[in-house]
Amino acid sequence: MIIPALDLIDGSVVRLHQGDYGQQRDYGNEPLPRLQQYQQQGAQVLHLVDLTGAKDPKARQLPLLRKLLAGVSVPVQIGGGIRTEQDVTDLINAGASRVVIGSTAVRQPETVEQWFTRFGADALVLALDVRIDDNGNKNVAISGWQENSSQTLEQVVERYLPYGLKHVLCTDISRDGTLSGSNVNLYCEISQRYPDIAFQASGGIGSLNDIAALRTSGVKGVIVGRALLDGKFNVEEAISCWQNG
Repeated sequence: MIIPALDLIDGSVVRLHQGDYGQQRDYGNEPLPRLQQYQQQGAQVLHLVDLTGAKDPKARQLPLLRKLLAGVSVPVQIGGGIRTEQDVTDLINAGASRVVIGSTAVRQPETVEQWFTRFGADALVLALDVRIDDNGNKNVAISGWQENSSQTLEQVVERYLPYGLKHVLCTDISRDGTLSGSNVNLYCEISQRYPDIAFQASGGIGSLNDIAALRTSGVKGVIVGRALLDGKFNVEEAISCWQNG
């Protein structure tokens, strides 16, 4: 399915280039009408990233997130600096259907394994952002892409399989925010290797052709952010392309 995404800083909709807070484009401070429009156009799941909370968990935009979640009736997954069980609890209590966990899943797997036991695999999405080296290794980056972990995507996925891992949002960092197309080969490979995981492709979607290219990749979701904000196409057109080519 098509999953429209908004990134939020201090109540405004923004896009960062390659995760760099110094390179951000502002799309105004009305996220709720955008989300409602995405829902009206047929979106069945929405994706939010609290970039303020990612930078400083104490500054998490919970009042805003509650308002946004109350204003739409489709499931919403939310990420951004999830470091503690309380962070997960707060977002689920605010109305999030799923909580997206990034660096903490790589840094503190024992902790996050406990979250799988407590909240259930359906309530959690692992966000694995990868840099692919010259040998084809999918190295997972953490801390807003500022650091490379010593782990590959496969190592992280296999660590969580015994805990029922269901949802993985995988971003090829080199494509993010570029509108240059998705890394289709990456998604074909990991979807074939782990057929029981619902992978979400993220990064690089700039045209309906990019969506069409992912149709046979095996991914279950396509995150679309900047292309919608820039008016390259709308949600209805994206869904039609995903379903019908």
